[in-house]
Amino acid sequence: MDKNSLNTNKQFMIGNGMLAFGVFAVIIIFLYMSFRFQRKADKVQTYEGVYNIELTNSFAGDSIAVYLNDSLLLDQIMPDANLKVEIKRFAEDNVLMVVDNKTDKTTPFNLNPEGSRVEVKKSGDVIYILEREADSLLE
Repeated sequence: MDKNSLNTNKQFMIGNGMLAFGVFAVIIIFLYMSFRFQRKADKVQTYEGVYNIELTNSFAGDSIAVYLNDSLLLDQIMPDANLKVEIKRFAEDNVLMVVDNKTDKTTPFNLNPEGSRVEVKKSGDVIYILEREADSLLE
């Protein structure tokens, strides 16, 4: 065999070795980054504030669903009395959605980030949402 052909094989093996070393380095970097971010994600984040949601008796006999973000709070036929629900704030930004199950009409509302008192009324086919600050609960 020629001395030149041995040199080509040697260069090929060195190139493969460097490529394998590069792949291992990239894997180690990604593992390090994933474990570092996982430690930060383990901390449970809590939020101050409470939402007091009151559904008035104007919904009597209607089938409605109430969502906070993507969490279903209630899905039922409403009674003749006011219905109050108290929920601790669990996300930075929250949206209250009231869905009329008969017509699938959705009424979204962005809630106050500090928590609040929310009153939901219905007049005809229109749903009204009135929000007051949480401090005004001492009426």
